[in-house]
Amino acid sequence: MAEFSLPKNSKVGTGTSWPAPQGASNTKTFKIYRWNPDDGENPKVDTYTIDMDDCGPMVLDALIKIKNEVDQTLTFRRSCREGICGSCAMNIDGTNTLACTKYIDDAKGDVKIYPLPHMSVVKDLVPDLNNAYAQLASVQPWMKSESPPPPDRERLQSPDERKKLDGLYECILCFSCATSCPSYWWNSERYLGPAILLQAYRWIVDSRDEHTGERLDDLEDPFRLFRCHTIMNCSKTCPKGLNPAQAIAEIKKLLVERQV
Repeated sequence: MAEFSLPKNSKVGTGTSWPAPQGASNTKTFKIYRWNPDDGENPKVDTYTIDMDDCGPMVLDALIKIKNEVDQTLTFRRSCREGICGSCAMNIDGTNTLACTKYIDDAKGDVKIYPLPHMSVVKDLVPDLNNAYAQLASVQPWMKSESPPPPDRERLQSPDERKKLDGLYECILCFSCATSCPSYWWNSERYLGPAILLQAYRWIVDSRDEHTGERLDDLEDPFRLFRCHTIMNCSKTCPKGLNPAQAIAEIKKLLVERQV
């Protein structure tokens, strides 16, 4: 099922078409969402036809080529190009993913590129992540401990304790999962969403953290946690193969167990 729906307050029109370079025989067409808050115009979709014999294999390669060689006004976020920073998260062919790890050849027809859905847009493919980062800060994603650290070594964990963090610490906060979640679309001001709840669970199960009860108390709320309806879009779309839905379920389980 396609996850894309238009960013907030969007009425998209037809934009500019940029033809392939003269003599190009191996081409691919990219349809890219464009919106500039400074020009007073509605959003539009521009069309770019690229010579694939002179382009790298990833969608991010095409975006960089377009910006460098065709249209310098195109705006997007990118950084590591290694799938570890989350900067280039966007909606490509109806699925939230990372442009740097998405092969152009995965698209059978034109490549359709939009910003992450149901977030306000700063410009073009850049979503406004202020609310998401404020929610991240609200779960205090750092170790909270009253015990002083050992003077001569790090805080130790057993192999089993460390294993509980697998599938959690790898989250790169690209917010592909949160913006694929209908519950987050409609309640993003109050529901924390799968990305932030996975981060919260990462510290709840860390054996070195001594504020588990406080963290659980903070999440026991009809909206912050329990707006999750197990739709599973979050786990399906995660470009790192993580399972935020399972982390949310484990938090709910811990809240039930401590009441028994």
